[in-house]
Amino acid sequence: MAEIKVPELAESITEGTIAQWLKQPGETVEKGEFIVELETDKVNVEVISEEAGVVQEHLAKEGDTVEVGQVIAIVGAASGASSAPASKAEEAPAEPTAKAEAPATMEPVAKDVAAEEQTSADRTIASPAARKLAREKGIDLAAISPVDPMGRVRVQDVEAHSAQPAAASAPAAKAEAPKAAAAPSSDEENGRIVREKMSRRRQTIAKRLLEVKQSTAMLTTFNEIDMTNVMALRSRKKDKFQQDHNGTRLGFMSFFTKAVTAALKKYPYVNAELDGNDVLLKQFYDVGVAVSTEEGLVVPIVRDTDKKNFAEIEASIADLAKKARDKKLSIADMTGGSFTITNGGVFGSLMSTPILNGTQVGILGMHTIQKRPVAVGDSIEIRPMMYVALSYDHRVIDGSDSVGFLKMVKDLIENPEDLLLES
Repeated sequence: MAEIKVPELAESITEGTIAQWLKQPGETVEKGEFIVELETDKVNVEVISEEAGVVQEHLAKEGDTVEVGQVIAIVGAASGASSAPASKAEEAPAEPTAKAEAPATMEPVAKDVAAEEQTSADRTIASPAARKLAREKGIDLAAISPVDPMGRVRVQDVEAHSAQPAAASAPAAKAEAPKAAAAPSSDEENGRIVREKMSRRRQTIAKRLLEVKQSTAMLTTFNEIDMTNVMALRSRKKDKFQQDHNGTRLGFMSFFTKAVTAALKKYPYVNAELDGNDVLLKQFYDVGVAVSTEEGLVVPIVRDTDKKNFAEIEASIADLAKKARDKKLSIADMTGGSFTITNGGVFGSLMSTPILNGTQVGILGMHTIQKRPVAVGDSIEIRPMMYVALSYDHRVIDGSDSVGFLKMVKDLIENPEDLLLES
């Protein structure tokens, strides 16, 4: 008999939700075959069976929240293989059976559970300054909801938590709140309203966005880009580009990624992170590209964009987008980005104010390309124009840097040959 346990998901993830049972009780399962799919804050994880046999029991239902290390299913030997051990067990003396059923065998399990609860705060990822402040204020790190999408607790998270004593002192009220909200209304009973439980990922997205909004001094600056030259270049080169690079298509994202990377080098504070009273200036360029999936928005990371050419960037984006749609992204695919690009233009958005991603201090929003009359010299011409937006944390980035950053991106896209000089 084998126990199916929730595996270690990531250093900062301690629980998940049963998304789907891939094997039902009574079905056979091979060693290494997937038995259940777990949904975490950012990715879905498929859990395998370590032994071949028959699924005897599910210990959790779809939709249940389960913790790392928790037993969620039992896999036993196939019926043919289990008959012999069963007969041997019947012939065994009474004394060993009594020992096997003794309550004392459960004591180590209880101790393990208690130890796991006691060390939950130790497993929490936190900066040294945040740990020190939490000790001084007597706050349990495990009770803090961090802004960082990967769960790292920072000084500002501790301060925000300490500023809400009422919420922290009434966990029972919090636990009862969802029950009260779930009471059906007359419209629900009549079928005019359908109540749908938010997925774990949707809940996490909602919480992170609200925390970013409340804990940053976010501001947005806008500009517009004449896409004439880059569209003409792409039109001339796209077929040859695709032939030379094994079917990889030349899109606009590689141009914007290279332009953003060049601008980050010139304006390093846009490529930074705030940790208490310290600004962490990142000496790498890992650009996140927002991808829309059925469960919500995810932001996989294109690594070392300063070292990649256009084809490598396009290939990376295509691969990450496919993994996102197929629910195959790993935690590593979404960890450690320094800046984010989001393209609402693919859905027809003309203008928006993108919200910051986790602890990053800048995000670029691209929008739909629309032909508009613009002044070119002393004449009016119809040009393909795109509005772009830079949302930034004003605590780290001054207005001059934000405007200069966006202006540099605009200039590089309008003169795409200059990107070759920036590579």
